[in-house]
Amino acid sequence: MTRDIRRLLVRSAEERGHWLYALHLLTVWALAISNICMALAVLGGLARGWRTPWRRFAPVLRPLGLYALFVLAAVAGSYDPRLSLVGARELLSLLTLPLAFVLLRDEERRIRRLVDAMVAMGALLGAFGLGQLLLGFGGLYQRIRGPFSHWMTFAGVLVVCLLLVAARLAHRPGDGRVWRWVALAIMAAALVMSLTRSAWVGLLLALVVLLALRAPRYLAAVPAAGMLLVLLAPVPVVERMTSVFDVRGDSNYDRLCMAEAGLLMISEKPLFGLGPEMVRQRYPIYHHPSAPRGSTPHLHNTFLQIGAENGLPALLAYLWLMGGTAMLAFRRFRSEGGWSGGRADLYVGVVLVLLGFNLAGLFEDNWADTEVQRLVLFVLAIPHCLPALPPAGERAEA
Repeated sequence: MTRDIRRLLVRSAEERGHWLYALHLLTVWALAISNICMALAVLGGLARGWRTPWRRFAPVLRPLGLYALFVLAAVAGSYDPRLSLVGARELLSLLTLPLAFVLLRDEERRIRRLVDAMVAMGALLGAFGLGQLLLGFGGLYQRIRGPFSHWMTFAGVLVVCLLLVAARLAHRPGDGRVWRWVALAIMAAALVMSLTRSAWVGLLLALVVLLALRAPRYLAAVPAAGMLLVLLAPVPVVERMTSVFDVRGDSNYDRLCMAEAGLLMISEKPLFGLGPEMVRQRYPIYHHPSAPRGSTPHLHNTFLQIGAENGLPALLAYLWLMGGTAMLAFRRFRSEGGWSGGRADLYVGVVLVLLGFNLAGLFEDNWADTEVQRLVLFVLAIPHCLPALPPAGERAEA
């Protein structure tokens, strides 16, 4: 009797852990609530954590662990260890990844429900942002940002959700769920009106990759579609698009100056970096005299930011984390039959999100954006949580 009660309590804790894990992702627009849900999800996962086959997840836990280790080393060697320790709070957010292995492993149905919930959340956030246009938002200096404090965060969340639903619709365009097409349209419109160029670049290039995977014969139509978009888009959007190529513009030139400063920082301390939060503190020492801004909170580049603050080994661990998972997802996609595989949308969605996120990261430090980072960490967990299936040919023979 006592054993049965204990099992019932363990199952109840695990069930609550599933829901709390989902809520900590679905409430990233209110980070305090997300943090509380995450802490409770950790407690709910303790009952199952000791039974988790951690060796199975070693391919992704190794680079994650190394990254965390190098961040701590950067704190120890920082110019201001106390301030850097505060800046290293991102290590707590990294729990989103291993927590998925505890609560979602071998749970394809739960993973799909959570992906759908994220898409629905993205649509609601997009509608919120579009509604802000009626309240006087708009233009370059008062962009729509949904419930977030910054439009970059808003755009980053939309890119993740939009690419997930794009992969689903590419896999099963006629599944009868109209709401996914509506969600796609709302998020796309909100992303366009956010005027966030880094997100545009990441999204568009990821969609080109999706087209190459799903219907490569239509790639030749991409330039024509781009011209049509330029002709039909509102004037502020067109101006923002063309500004991408204007190296004389203050924003673009400022990013070049930041890149130069970042490379100088890395050359000074390549092993463990300046320390978390030190780019903000020491940028005035390194910036070019002609830079439009003499200070900046970050370098507007994920890779330079990681290298400058945490060192090149941390950057390599980050690239291993991202690249290793993307390669695993693509291998699974091919081995399970490509688009004929039942989980093609999940695998392609992982590849697209990681690609779009990191391409946008060339122009924005989106890895440091906790709200976006948590969604990406869940996406990183997806292919590792799904059990490997035999290759499609072997299953057909069986």
